[in-house]
Amino acid sequence: MSKVLGVLGGMGPAATLDFLAKLQAATPVVREQDHIRVLVDINPKIPDRNTQGDAAGPVLAAMAAGLRDAGAQVLAIACNTAHAFAEQVTSSGLPLIDLPETAVEAARIGGATRIGVLGTAGGLSIYRDRLAHLGLEAVTLGDHEQVEFMALLYRIKRGDLSDASRQTMAALAHRLVGLGAQAVVAGCTEVPLVMGQDDLTVPFVDATQALAKRCVEVCR
Repeated sequence: MSKVLGVLGGMGPAATLDFLAKLQAATPVVREQDHIRVLVDINPKIPDRNTQGDAAGPVLAAMAAGLRDAGAQVLAIACNTAHAFAEQVTSSGLPLIDLPETAVEAARIGGATRIGVLGTAGGLSIYRDRLAHLGLEAVTLGDHEQVEFMALLYRIKRGDLSDASRQTMAALAHRLVGLGAQAVVAGCTEVPLVMGQDDLTVPFVDATQALAKRCVEVCR
């Protein structure tokens, strides 16, 4: 019997909608009833995971409990950085499909051992842990470039999907390749909104896409 998926979203809304579209596209169906049931809480009022410390934890825990009470049986978070609060989310009693772990596994299967990651400071910390657990090396931006990435991230969250944003993101990804990355992971769910495989000469791991595929495997 299929399981009901609960999605904690809103971080930001466009990234959540991108995940939901990829989830739908990743589900093999003959008829509409073959899709999995999805309960979604798109909550852009969650405190900023990058600037407001642990304030997001209780909000995410409450969202997880609400999804559980509405009938969810498995949880996913459409935000990498929010996985720092995974313990609060799983206090709901429901299992959480780990987004960074899923993305790292996708990169490992591709054969890369030096993995470039585009993400927030909190997200990068999570990815370093996941990669080290598998004996893989994380390649990250320098301090100045990380500041540039964060500025770009907030522009994307405001809806700036312009060619300038796409070019800047591609340039940052190419910087990781120049530092020796054999693959690049979109370690922030805003990254795939402005970049794809065609922008790179090495494999591009869309963590959002990897999560969508994993959710289908778990819930079907």
